[in-house]
Amino acid sequence: MSRQLITFEIGDRRLGIDIMAVREIRAWSPATPLPNVPPHVRGVVNLRGVVLPVLDLRLRLGWGTTDPSARHVIIVVRIAEQLQGIIVDAVSDIVTLGPDDIQPVPEVGEVTATAFLEGIATIDDRLIMILGLDRLADTRAPLADAA
Repeated sequence: MSRQLITFEIGDRRLGIDIMAVREIRAWSPATPLPNVPPHVRGVVNLRGVVLPVLDLRLRLGWGTTDPSARHVIIVVRIAEQLQGIIVDAVSDIVTLGPDDIQPVPEVGEVTATAFLEGIATIDDRLIMILGLDRLADTRAPLADAA
């Protein structure tokens, strides 16, 4: 069974998420910070009357902090039963993958990349890391930003 992903950029890395989890893509707007939240939670934004948390995906994945600008976007996704926004540099395109196109994430070192990734695919000679959205909200997953 094929699967469609929306791909996006964080720095020079390309990631993908299941298109069925995406509710909308919106321009960057500053988030209102909240007290006592993990560092990767940038705050909350109001989306047509719904207050939703915004995650700095770069920081959550351990790749540094995003310095948001007008070129950044927020992808609104459903994680578990909650709408959340994730900050990304840019949205790329929609790709369709067959089951044989997705490879498992290799085990590397003590902390494994599988904490946040479902698999890796290659499209046009470029690797796409497939993000497991449910794993972002998992409090048992390692806090890459705490290191």
